Amino acid sequence: MVEQKPLIGITGRRRKGEMLRGSLKVMNHLPFDVYWVDYAQGIIAAGGVPVFLPLSLDPAEIIPRLDGILMSGGADIDPKRYGAEPEPELQSIEPARDEFELKILELVYECELPVAGICRGLQILNVHAGGSLYQDVPPHSVRDKAPSTRVHDITTEKGSILEKLYGEKLEVNSLHHQSIKTLGKHFSASATSNDGIVEGIEHSQLPIVAVQWHPEMLDTRDSDPIFKWLVSKAEDRKL
Repeated sequence: MVEQKPLIGITGRRRKGEMLRGSLKVMNHLPFDVYWVDYAQGIIAAGGVPVFLPLSLDPAEIIPRLDGILMSGGADIDPKRYGAEPEPELQSIEPARDEFELKILELVYECELPVAGICRGLQILNVHAGGSLYQDVPPHSVRDKAPSTRVHDITTEKGSILEKLYGEKLEVNSLHHQSIKTLGKHFSASATSNDGIVEGIEHSQLPIVAVQWHPEMLDTRDSDPIFKWLVSKAEDRKL
């Protein structure tokens, strides 16, 4: 009998053809759903099966059939979602993706699915739970080096899931220009950087863990603990 590996949904982003290098001009107006392959590779290496979630899909038709969710990185979240006005440093927003992912998270809470969030994924989890964001933290972001470059240390909270996964200290990359301002309900900061930025959060009642850095872009991707944690939790649901 073929082993039934856990199905892990992965969120993506929608782009116009004109934004994709090499696409035909006649396709410039057509929408494309775009997914970073590294997320899928991390899930595959951990023993799961990635399932890409297009924005045109009704989340209610797929989320209950999945075993876990990876909330991926991407554009800024519309500040209106956390009761703020746009600041000059706000970059591109994708309201349709915000709406889609917030619907996903409503179902995630109902089904109690395990979730891992990465970068924007951490932020949307926090906003969904009533938290807010700093719209720009420029000194913290390092975007002039290869994404795999580790640029600063983080410290995990003693006894947290992230400490169990990564140890007390870890050097990470830093591509985000936004960060958590206030924590959402039932979330705690489980990792911080030396300058006080929240780098990891976890839920006190549900199997939800998220990080602000990009583990899928590091050279340790195929053995990264967060992918293994997510797939392991998803496997537990299938027992």
